[in-house]
Amino acid sequence: MSADHPTPSILLVEDDQMDVMNVQRELRRQNINVPLIHARNGRDALRMLRGEGGEPKIAKPSLVMLDINMPRMNGLELLEVLRSDPEFVNLNVFIMTTSDLESDRLKAQELAVSGYIIKPLSFDTFGEGGTSVDGFSLFLDLLKLKD
Repeated sequence: MSADHPTPSILLVEDDQMDVMNVQRELRRQNINVPLIHARNGRDALRMLRGEGGEPKIAKPSLVMLDINMPRMNGLELLEVLRSDPEFVNLNVFIMTTSDLESDRLKAQELAVSGYIIKPLSFDTFGEGGTSVDGFSLFLDLLKLKD
């Protein structure tokens, strides 16, 4: 892999272990075998991305899957920080949420999210008319994350 295209990886920021397992299972089902780096909350994710607080700095992920509802620093708060950091302003971020709250959606759109994933995660069934899954599949194909 060239420096322009580092090894693909996914950063999953999620505090619920069941949701983490769902994501892992769904990625396997889609034959997406890339490293999945897990952060339990927004603060942990920031430390990993920046290499702060004793955390080794992780390689910039190909995409971030971000849960909105988390303790300490929620998904939208983390997204705001990322969007104000020149190093991470162009990061591809997918928001994961159980809520279909219009306010969350509008806020996320303002923060330039790549897409929406309604939990529980199933790439077959979420989103209106399958638009989300098409977007996500297309995105994964673009990233060449699929084997």
